[in-house]
Amino acid sequence: MERWRARKVVTVGAGAVGSTFAYALAQSGVADEIVLMDMDQNLAQGQVMDLAHGLPFYPNVQIAVGSADDYADAHVIVITAGSKQRPGESRLALLQRNARIIESLMDEISAQGSQAVIVVVSNPVDILTYVAQQRVKWPRGRVIGSGTVLDSARFRYLLSQHGGVNVHNVHAYILGEHGDSEFAAWSMTHVAGMKFDEYCQMCGDCMDWQNERREIEEAVRTSAYHIIDYKGSTYFAVGQALVRIVSAIVRNERSVLTVSTMLEGEYGLSEVCLGVPAMVGEAGVDRVLEMELPTEERLALERSADILKEAIAQLSQAEG
Repeated sequence: MERWRARKVVTVGAGAVGSTFAYALAQSGVADEIVLMDMDQNLAQGQVMDLAHGLPFYPNVQIAVGSADDYADAHVIVITAGSKQRPGESRLALLQRNARIIESLMDEISAQGSQAVIVVVSNPVDILTYVAQQRVKWPRGRVIGSGTVLDSARFRYLLSQHGGVNVHNVHAYILGEHGDSEFAAWSMTHVAGMKFDEYCQMCGDCMDWQNERREIEEAVRTSAYHIIDYKGSTYFAVGQALVRIVSAIVRNERSVLTVSTMLEGEYGLSEVCLGVPAMVGEAGVDRVLEMELPTEERLALERSADILKEAIAQLSQAEG
């Protein structure tokens, strides 16, 4: 008989995103053990103490400060760690520093013989997911990024507000880079099987639906900028998005989520990580779902991939 194994989730980075994710995860009941790690040991210790004081109100879970040894028996390792841009620092220099952090972490994880699924959250997430995958050369499904799961949630929310329908009945995806080149896959957007375009025509409330479509897509793309302007950073919704991804892994749900994963010919693309619909289960990405995209959306995906590949090439040249 196989010995029972606790569902253990290690979070690397105890800042706003990492700690909010841990808080949401503790409330969800998805994990049996939650481990927080950070270069700032005092921060990690403080976050864990604060979280642990809420144990009487959570489903049964253990919360602790961790070390590299915890990688060995983790089910999922979520990486939120990363450096912030310094005054006068170029985007490429910041990317180099964060790439080195990711490479160092992947080396530590590999050294522990970990069989965990890695979820990269640190930005730019698609490029750093690629860096992580290249460092370890594991099966692609075991190294994924948070991708456009949060962007797709923002899209669904805005569509539900526009259409006056419960957000759980809206199915919609943002694809491509988690960034400025992302785009709405309108061909895959529907309410209860009805194309959203048709739903709006049926309601008759839209005066200029094509223009409103562009405004909704732009609102999704710029949401993070506005939140950062208002309060400095985003962490609540991304924490929930991470719980959704981790839940799909530890419960082997085989849920379709737009995580960032290495493409191997799907959509005519390879050697790039970006957000596409993928089936997520206990092994990470089990399968990339290659949808039939109209020409405009396929070209948008290719443009997004080209932008990411250019950034990867610049990073490789700078490090070479």
